[in-house]
Amino acid sequence: MEEISRKDFIKTTSLVMGGGIMLSSLPIKGLDKWDNGKKTCLNISGRYPHLAMFNHGGECGIGAVVPWADRLWAVTYSPHHPYGNDHDGLYEITQNLDIIKRKESIGGTPANRMIHRESNQLFIGPYAIDKDRNVRPIPYDKMPGRPTANARHLTQPADKIYYMTMEEGMYEIDVKTLEVNTLYRDQNVAPGQSGQQDDPGYTGYRSMGGERLPGYHGKGGYTGQGHVIYANNGRIGGGDMTDFTLPSGCLASWDGEDEEWQVIENRQFTEVTGPGGIYGNMNEEDPLWSLGWDYRSLILKICEDGEWDTFRLPKGDYSYEGLHGWHTEWPRIRQVGPDGQYLMNHHGMWFEFFGDFSGNNYRAPAPIASHLKISGDFARWNDKLVFACDDAALSTFGEWESLVGQSQSNLWFTKWEDLKNNGRPYGFGGPWLHDSIEAGTPSDSYSFKGFSNRQLHISHKNRYGISFAVEIDRRGSGNWEKLTEINIPPFGYVHHSFSEGLEAEWIRLIPNKGGKYVTAYFHFGTGGGVIHNPDLFQALAPAAPDVPRNVGLVRPRGEDRGTLEFAAWTVNSKNQAKEAGYYEIGEDMNLHRVKDPQAHKKLKEEAGIDTPEFTVDLASVIVKDQNGRPYRLPKGDSAFDSATDFGWPRNRREVVTERDLFNAHGILYYLPRPNSGGIAHIKPITTHNKRITDFCSWRGMLVLAGCQNNISDESEHFFKSDDDKVGLWAGDVDDLWKLGKPTGIGGPWKNAKVYAGNPSEPYLMTGFDEKILTLSHDIDSPVRFDIEIDFAMNVDMVGDDYNRWHKFKKITVEPGQSKEFKFPKGFSAHWVRLKANKECRASAIFIYN
Repeated sequence: MEEISRKDFIKTTSLVMGGGIMLSSLPIKGLDKWDNGKKTCLNISGRYPHLAMFNHGGECGIGAVVPWADRLWAVTYSPHHPYGNDHDGLYEITQNLDIIKRKESIGGTPANRMIHRESNQLFIGPYAIDKDRNVRPIPYDKMPGRPTANARHLTQPADKIYYMTMEEGMYEIDVKTLEVNTLYRDQNVAPGQSGQQDDPGYTGYRSMGGERLPGYHGKGGYTGQGHVIYANNGRIGGGDMTDFTLPSGCLASWDGEDEEWQVIENRQFTEVTGPGGIYGNMNEEDPLWSLGWDYRSLILKICEDGEWDTFRLPKGDYSYEGLHGWHTEWPRIRQVGPDGQYLMNHHGMWFEFFGDFSGNNYRAPAPIASHLKISGDFARWNDKLVFACDDAALSTFGEWESLVGQSQSNLWFTKWEDLKNNGRPYGFGGPWLHDSIEAGTPSDSYSFKGFSNRQLHISHKNRYGISFAVEIDRRGSGNWEKLTEINIPPFGYVHHSFSEGLEAEWIRLIPNKGGKYVTAYFHFGTGGGVIHNPDLFQALAPAAPDVPRNVGLVRPRGEDRGTLEFAAWTVNSKNQAKEAGYYEIGEDMNLHRVKDPQAHKKLKEEAGIDTPEFTVDLASVIVKDQNGRPYRLPKGDSAFDSATDFGWPRNRREVVTERDLFNAHGILYYLPRPNSGGIAHIKPITTHNKRITDFCSWRGMLVLAGCQNNISDESEHFFKSDDDKVGLWAGDVDDLWKLGKPTGIGGPWKNAKVYAGNPSEPYLMTGFDEKILTLSHDIDSPVRFDIEIDFAMNVDMVGDDYNRWHKFKKITVEPGQSKEFKFPKGFSAHWVRLKANKECRASAIFIYN
């Protein structure tokens, strides 16, 4: 491993080269040698700072990344540009990690990619690239829309390909001439008009559905089984956009002849692909695979012999749920493993998908890890996995103020074998969620493979009992065997744990009676990270207030500077804060003191931290959702009970697109947007108990402010200023798993006035490991406490009509005593609350260890 000190770093640039503009050619600090090049490039947890891509739009996602012609190719996108723009681009990355923005770039909102075998061309975004890296753009005035997918042509696959857009546009393109034939008009173009941007009939971007299909916001497309398949994932038609039980999106097919498309299913779908992957299926008989979700779980569909079968899998994260479909980017299935393995990405979890998934070989996708980053694509290049990420956006797509000066994203490089070293596989979902069922009809097959701590919550609301036969398919062969039977009394609920040694691919349930409001919901795995590596974060200051440290505000600057600004304070051992000055850091990762009083003032005014978005009482942390409803979270270190001389740390900030990190009382959480559930769908990442005062995404990296003074840290993560007064920590957002698993203490009551039968406020349970509850009260007679759990958060948003709370346990506490209850090993629910049968002062405190 070559080493180049920061002081010896020399930035170099070059002129026009290879048909584009060379953005940087950086022999940077040599902490990681790029294996296939001759120079050394700075790699911070898989992020190369000089590879960051910027635009002038509200978002800068990387929509597609493909190795081709001895290069890596990528396209960036702004949110709503069906006619392109002058700031997004086609990027070419060389074997030496030089990054070139091609001069042929015409921008837009592209996420499509396909390699056309017969003509030996890569189609990516609105570009055709031949084997000699010659680039031909397809003008947007000929092909308007936001290109989202390519597919092989049904009747002339050697000569033409399909382009599909997010607003139902569909074109066939001659691969030699790039002549465009419009099959279906993109909905950004008014009926009867040419679609050119200067045409008086152009109506501008229309975020609404098309004329052919339910739903909108197109994602995947593919050809197979004699049809073109198209997926979209958004809802139109109004209604309560937080009622996730409403239909949204669709999966549809077209035979190439009929004018009408056939809707396969009216749910939110994203990926459509097959064994042929980015090249398209070789044979018409090859299966088709599609990914999507509904309010119950993830959906995996397979089409063979013209028939579709449905399988279900757990969701690792609820921040993708929005009915409008905006919060997903582009989930994919791609063949990227060293031995030909397929990687599947959806709802915050990576799975190994088996490329022979077909016929009688229905092996369930195997969970690899939970993750926090949002990606539009991924590929294998030079024996590494490359993820095209969506990191820092100027637009928040909501009511929040942006703290980003310019939209930007980066690639993330890793190895297949390192994927597992992120968050532990942890997910939830089921085949039924307040559904009507019929006697003897099996549920959809639900994935059972590869998780620890497998739990089932099952309930119904009928005046009679229902018995459920639980069956498993051990090998994915379609052969089912009965495992057990679970009897649920009238209006009943049962929690069931499966043995750790039980191996099976799929699980399903068969009721002996029909009924209404039936739920079967699984919780699999354990939250937190796989690896605890405190050395990675040794630069960060601990919670203790007497540790000298430097803190402050951080923000990516705009104006095409590409730098990060830092308004810094130093804090002495008496917890007294003093301004240290204004600093900037660039892609060379040298943190400089800068004399720029106006920029310093502007940063403090615009990025200043107000009072926290939570309160703390004796029991726990209290935070309210968008409707003012209170929820309670555990506490970390008691040092976070009050503000320091600097003030409160930052609570909430977007570090990957369209969801936030939430920093509350020494614990970091992943927080969805309100239209994906908000606080009700929050999950913990880590209990850090560090003096992190601010955090942001910059050049694809997660940057943390709040480092110790006078620390000697030569790691790749700590960057000290040139005046030796302050420093910043930088890494990848998924490094947070390595800070330690989520732990905490708290509850809904601590010596609190409690009224008989009145429920407490909900207290978070999901994502924490061992759970112990201690109960006590102050009256001279026994008090019975009912523990109630919410195990299926997706019905929280539509009220208690769905009876989301279920009685789990009754505990009686004698006068003058306290009683401890340890939850079963692996037990998991999203929220917990308590009721007492008598008025008293009570305490209910949970320890999560």
